[in-house]
Amino acid sequence: MRVVIVTESFPPDVNGVAHCALQTARHLVDRGHAPVVVAPASAPGHKPDAFAPCPVVHVPSLPLPGYPQVRVALPSRRLAATLVEHRADVVHLAGPFVLGVRGMAAAARLGIPAVAVYQTDLAGYARTYMGAGEAAAWRRIRSVHGAADLTLAPSSAALHDLETHGVPRVELWPRGVDTERFRPDRRDEALRRELAPNGELIVGYVGRLAPEKQVELLAGVCGLDGVRVVIVGDGPSRPGLEQALPGAVFLGRRTGDDLARVFASFDVFAHTGPFETFCQTVQEAMASGLPVVAPAAGGPLDLVAHGHTGLLVPPRDATAVRDAVRSLAADPGLRAAFGTAGRATVEGRTWAAVGDRLIGHYTKVLAGRRTAVAA
Repeated sequence: MRVVIVTESFPPDVNGVAHCALQTARHLVDRGHAPVVVAPASAPGHKPDAFAPCPVVHVPSLPLPGYPQVRVALPSRRLAATLVEHRADVVHLAGPFVLGVRGMAAAARLGIPAVAVYQTDLAGYARTYMGAGEAAAWRRIRSVHGAADLTLAPSSAALHDLETHGVPRVELWPRGVDTERFRPDRRDEALRRELAPNGELIVGYVGRLAPEKQVELLAGVCGLDGVRVVIVGDGPSRPGLEQALPGAVFLGRRTGDDLARVFASFDVFAHTGPFETFCQTVQEAMASGLPVVAPAAGGPLDLVAHGHTGLLVPPRDATAVRDAVRSLAADPGLRAAFGTAGRATVEGRTWAAVGDRLIGHYTKVLAGRRTAVAA
């Protein structure tokens, strides 16, 4: 199968869209298919193709004003030319927003089936960054995803949102997790002594540092006796968070085995963002054997079994986050039980398993197109 993956982001970017696009390309190659990736060009000086398992076509891009870590694709003929030159059987649109919209239009002109993967809560971002615009965001989502042969939602909450707002032909497609990389035995006592020299309980957050992540909700956790908050990630909110979270340790961006070592060295994982369509870092924390505190909204509703693998708290409630961490800090046995249950829960959620499900979705879309043509 010849697949063109049109993605708004690709490594070296570190975010959910980039990671999922990379894993999709790897799995397609492993299964004998022929993918090509089309993505915005990285910032000057970066070497974006170091980990690419297949050809990557870069289109010109500019940094997003106020958030230079995000690159926005400019209009380019390379996208349509790639669809033609690769003789694509199917177009995979990863988190379509700017480049993906053009990919959808090009696929429609060329008569190529398109599968759109919903990955970003644009409506939630509109509320966060503009205080309004939610209705406009949903109009754009309906326009793009409504033109696709199939839309894949990463969680039941996302699927419900899409269907409620009139997006047709939606099915569930979750994300995998690398259980070989993320595992409890990567715990590093030397790192723990460095992060918490007085033996404090380590509460970790991993993710982008941006307004929609609401990491400032961990301020109350910073005030708990015997607790050290550790923040992994980078983004435009970092300077403000360094002021808002007294005593927290900021490690910056970490990736690969280094990130896995940091994860496993936490005692509790706390996620704060209420706009997650999936939340990959929660899965990575569970694979690392950690109890999880997360908002009862979006993707975490599918991932965290309240009272079994972690604690779900009301979104945007700093007091609830603090109290949940406090309860776990006071009960080592409960932390261990949640961590063990979390690891067991995700062990079958490999990228190979979910990748095969994706190929199944492609196959059904192609069969549907053939049936329509024959009719």
